[in-house]
Amino acid sequence: MKINYFGHACISIETGDKTLLIDPFISGNELAKHIDIGRLNADYILLTHAHEDHILDAEAIAKRTGALIVSNYEIVSHYTQKGLQGHPMNHGGKWVFDFGTLHYTQAVHTSSFPDGSYGGQPGGFVMVTKHHRVYIAGDTALTYDMKLIPEVIGELDLAILPIGDNFTMGISEAIKASNFLLCNKVLGYHYDTFGYIKIDHKAAFLSFEKAKKELVLLPVGGHLKL
Repeated sequence: MKINYFGHACISIETGDKTLLIDPFISGNELAKHIDIGRLNADYILLTHAHEDHILDAEAIAKRTGALIVSNYEIVSHYTQKGLQGHPMNHGGKWVFDFGTLHYTQAVHTSSFPDGSYGGQPGGFVMVTKHHRVYIAGDTALTYDMKLIPEVIGELDLAILPIGDNFTMGISEAIKASNFLLCNKVLGYHYDTFGYIKIDHKAAFLSFEKAKKELVLLPVGGHLKL
């Protein structure tokens, strides 16, 4: 499995011959200006909620690639009305796709489209393949519900958690989340894009090291292999 980071909360996961693109906000991110969205592949586009900094490039990429949009009912309905293909989910549900199983998990945040219309309830995903289990938290606060994920789904290989604070969890909460999740390997995202969520990288690594956890921060365009 290869995980690519395209800035902010946008990642892609390559597993087998399938590529999942999550929360594509690239063209509006100054830190990702070297990423060409016209060259990104996607078989699936996963959207955690409807805020612009998570859906900005979803429509354009879905139109070009024919990717299936997976999200909550309201977001999928928004895109199917535009003629795109989608698969709606909701909290606590799971579905078997050709790459593996997706579980739709709880997230504590807000969700509205750029025009202010309702974007359904925010969520996250646990992706389960033949060889890996990866939690993609989306934008969320620390929640006690995270304890249920390893109990119900099983041991995680990686937790992808927001760490920028202000709008989501910060560093200390992400460490606590990793305890709840029973997962010591964390890929941080949703940080540094704009002033409210800039972090001290050195302090973040030291905090995780002190907690005997591994924090991975990728450069935009960088990747991680599991």
